[in-house]
Amino acid sequence: MKTLLIGEYREGRLLDSTYELLGFGAQMNAEAAMLLVGSEAQLPAWGGRLYLADATKHGEYNPDLHKRLILRAVEKENPDCIVFLHSSYGWDLAPRVAAALKIAQVSEVIGLADNGFEVGCCNAKMRRSVTPATQRAVLTIQAGAFQPVQPGGTPHLERIEAEGASNLEFVGFEPAEEKGVDLSRAEVIVSAGRGIGKKDNVPVIAALARALGGELGASRPVVDAGWVEHGHQVGTTGQTVSPKLYVACGISGAIQHLAGMKKSDFILAINKDRDAPIGEVADVLVVADVMQFVPALTAKVAR
Repeated sequence: MKTLLIGEYREGRLLDSTYELLGFGAQMNAEAAMLLVGSEAQLPAWGGRLYLADATKHGEYNPDLHKRLILRAVEKENPDCIVFLHSSYGWDLAPRVAAALKIAQVSEVIGLADNGFEVGCCNAKMRRSVTPATQRAVLTIQAGAFQPVQPGGTPHLERIEAEGASNLEFVGFEPAEEKGVDLSRAEVIVSAGRGIGKKDNVPVIAALARALGGELGASRPVVDAGWVEHGHQVGTTGQTVSPKLYVACGISGAIQHLAGMKKSDFILAINKDRDAPIGEVADVLVVADVMQFVPALTAKVAR
């Protein structure tokens, strides 16, 4: 199995999410090469084969030129999978590449399955296994779904250029207004569920998150009730996360929420109901009143 990973570069910097692509390749146990339109000053710390195109010449994003660069790399590598992140860059380029190669595309991959890939369906309430209709396929992987590979090594560079000119010009990147936090990068997340009782109790959960050096998360009912902003929502309709520690406070464990956090390294759940579905994925389930247990835990951590 061979993969061609498409790295991302923005505003003069390599995006950390590039290492999630490497994590996907490692989980597939695939021989991986990478294409990056960027700068030699910002290369991934990785010992594999890297096709590098100069961003000053090809633009940090130009769908015409970048598609040509990918097709050239495909000719050189003959990969089984061409893999993008499920980002604005990947959303736009992946279907262009799939159409040019006349091959299947599978979007928003969240896991591996027998003879295929796991993706969400039914408004992300369920997972299904998808087997591409063609031997070669284009994939986009959901942010946070695959554990990043730890940086290390020096890439073996091969420079690459796109032939011909483009009628498009890359003007710049304008980020969306910040409305939350990037939970997919957090090592510790403490999430509030409906079981905390009321909005006034959210600061109690946030205090535990601060004590642990982590970020505040939330379930959908808490966000829908207006207790916490949507940017903190964990789940298939929020952010998919895989922190080292996930603390679920008063979260029963709806399937949409579990799908977004069950790949966490260690899950601590606090719930009055010992039969709550969250217990099925938790490493430790504390059967207790959240608003009694969490302040005591916070005080202990602080000491």
